[in-house]
Amino acid sequence: MRRVAQVIGVRPDKLDEYRALHRGVPQPVLDQLRRCHIANYSIHLLGDRLFSYFEYHGDDLAADLARMSADEATQAWWKLTAPCQQPVREAAPGEWWAATEQVFLME
Repeated sequence: MRRVAQVIGVRPDKLDEYRALHRGVPQPVLDQLRRCHIANYSIHLLGDRLFSYFEYHGDDLAADLARMSADEATQAWWKLTAPCQQPVREAAPGEWWAATEQVFLME
């Protein structure tokens, strides 16, 4: 199992919309996440930053993320959520959700 944590900015004028969208994530989007071996997925908010965490239980994260990106329901979902987000300054060029470094784990 691999833990993945990421950060992205949320546009202050879109915060209420972002919250509302996530009160009703479409079932096909959730199903696709599960088919891509993603579990325990959560998104948290602090100020103007969103922090996501999920556990990946597959063998090829890049392939599963590519499969998820090709999914029509996921693409439609992202068309709704993307206008609410903006990359953080720490994001690498072309990176949407910025990867974080794990510095501690208690098991």
